[in-house]
Amino acid sequence: MRGQTRYDVDVEERFQWHRLKSLFPYLLEYRGRVIAALACLVLAKLASVGMPFVLKYLVDSLDRSLQDSALLVLPLGLLLAYGAVRFSTVLFAELRDTLFGRVTERAMRRIGLAVFEHLHRMDLGFHLDRNTGGLFRDIERGVSGISFLMRFMIFNIIPTLLEIGLVIGILLTRYSVWFAVITGVAIVAYVAYSIWATEWRTGFVREANQADSASNTRALDSLLNFETVKYFTNEEAEAQAYDAQLARWEQARRKNRLSLFALNGGQALIVALGMTGMMILAGQQVVAGEMTLGDFVLINAFMMQLFLPLNFLGFVYREMKGSMANIERMFGLLDQTPQVADPEDGRALQVESGGIEFSAVSFSYHPQRPVFENLTLSIAPGERVAIVGPSGSGKSTLVKLLLRFYDPQSGSIRIDGQDVRTCTQHSVRAAIGVVPQDTVLFNATLFENVHYGNLEAPDAAVTEALRLAALEDFVNRLPEKAQTRVGERGLKLSGGEKQRVAIARTILKNPPILVFDEATSSLDSLSEKAIVQSIRQISRQHTSLVIAHRLSTVMDADRIIVLENGVIREQGTHEHLLAQGGIYTRLWRTQQEEESQD
Repeated sequence: MRGQTRYDVDVEERFQWHRLKSLFPYLLEYRGRVIAALACLVLAKLASVGMPFVLKYLVDSLDRSLQDSALLVLPLGLLLAYGAVRFSTVLFAELRDTLFGRVTERAMRRIGLAVFEHLHRMDLGFHLDRNTGGLFRDIERGVSGISFLMRFMIFNIIPTLLEIGLVIGILLTRYSVWFAVITGVAIVAYVAYSIWATEWRTGFVREANQADSASNTRALDSLLNFETVKYFTNEEAEAQAYDAQLARWEQARRKNRLSLFALNGGQALIVALGMTGMMILAGQQVVAGEMTLGDFVLINAFMMQLFLPLNFLGFVYREMKGSMANIERMFGLLDQTPQVADPEDGRALQVESGGIEFSAVSFSYHPQRPVFENLTLSIAPGERVAIVGPSGSGKSTLVKLLLRFYDPQSGSIRIDGQDVRTCTQHSVRAAIGVVPQDTVLFNATLFENVHYGNLEAPDAAVTEALRLAALEDFVNRLPEKAQTRVGERGLKLSGGEKQRVAIARTILKNPPILVFDEATSSLDSLSEKAIVQSIRQISRQHTSLVIAHRLSTVMDADRIIVLENGVIREQGTHEHLLAQGGIYTRLWRTQQEEESQD
């Protein structure tokens, strides 16, 4: 069963408007473009408001000509002016969008990069808890939502409010106050209803987004574990689980659609009542001779011109609320702080000899289950130390603490006398090369995966690393040699081949400290001997920490440390530990018996 994650729990469910302030720096980066776009916005709205006046004079001119048939003249100048004003409205709007497009595109790039970098700053615990599929859907929707907010808040809400103010002012100064009253009441009713209905349906939008993220998470999780699904013939169970998530999404979308119908219907009714009232009043005044036919056309054009953007304003407000619901989770993600962070005055680790010291280290993943209590361990510069012991004794946790994936609750870890907590995580990890037990490769070529160990290394160095990792013969047998793609997560390679790629990558990195976390666990006997020989060769003049399950691979270690339940029970050379007849001896005999049976 897949439960909630740390990320899911911490995300706020209500959007905070003050977060929009964080968008201002992206606007100011291109302030010249923003000012020019705003100027085009004002010009477009002035042309839009002027268009009904040209239409009024045009109609009045034609009306007079029709009344005096002897002077029937085509008002060509007014017709040309009408065309010019209409074209200006579109032209300035297009210029506005073109100028501001660069601003929104750069903002999307900056924000996307900020989220990506933030994810890489997060600690290991966060990434162990995350749901990758849902997380990336949230980020994708959040970045798109921010683009929508920036564009439509500035270029639709503000100009629509400006146009409403201009129209009401014109109606008050040129015509009966009742025109302005009807317009104002209709607008207030429209906006109030739109806000109320949109707030009501925002919950449905959020529910649909959560269901969408959950279904994508489930699908991605199942496809990433494709082989496991096949092993246990659980295709039908996975399909049923995915369909259950899709059913939640379908239900949420249905509620969303029905609520949208109620919103649009209410808005249409308010617009129809407002325009009908205005036309009745205008018609009465034309009949009474208080207004010309051109005035009637002007008011009708104003109302159509006003309610069209107002109707769009309702759409924009709905979409803004939807966008805010979309970016809630992304803002919640950016609010997350890593549990392992660099100090403000953190300095780069300087490694000269590579000595390592664990001093009274206490650590636990959970308060009720301590892994280490006051563990003390020293590794001399250039020493090759093996850590062995039963599963769950804390061997791999030592590596995670050394790499600062976690920080101990008490005690210190020092490299060449420098407490790693006072150093930047980047510098600590740059000084340590790791060959993990479970190697996951990028969906790229074999060459690119090895080159990842040192992106500045020449091609010849990559070839040499492949040779030292006993991959040369394997590469030569491939149709495309080192340019062969390894598949997603390296699935086209065997476990042993992936581990040898990891060893080659670490050889290319050439750090002063080497860590081998059960690096030969997936290898056959012949490959294991070749890899052990390679490890011995590259470990010379390096401080090496070898986490081992097979004791035969660490027989020649300078020192072997036996861990049990987070406590150092024994330490010494292979011969010394065998002579003691303790835990190491029992492990050795058990493995020898297993190998004899095999």
